Amino acid sequence: MSEAYSGGSADSASCDENANAAALGAADWLCLAAAPTFAIMALLTGALDGRPADMLCSVARASPLSGMVPMYLLMSAFHSAPWLKLISSRRSGVRRS
Repeated sequence: MSEAYSGGSADSASCDENANAAALGAADWLCLAAAPTFAIMALLTGALDGRPADMLCSVARASPLSGMVPMYLLMSAFHSAPWLKLISSRRSGVRRS
């Protein structure tokens, strides 16, 4: 059986490794999208808060922590770890140079 049909070529292994590395790189950058997305959603929700349609759908707010804006801000804070790691790694890289 030839090497092209056996699936045991070195080229296929390097392609798989490159694809895995690309997927991991994309996942690293994708995790950076969560915090700004939630922050933008908090801003938009806060800007649109108080419109008549919101008044119909909202429940009486018993606490300042109830509602969508605080929820989006908390989600943005909880998803800020990748940004903090990125900033930390860049600062430590600058110090070493």
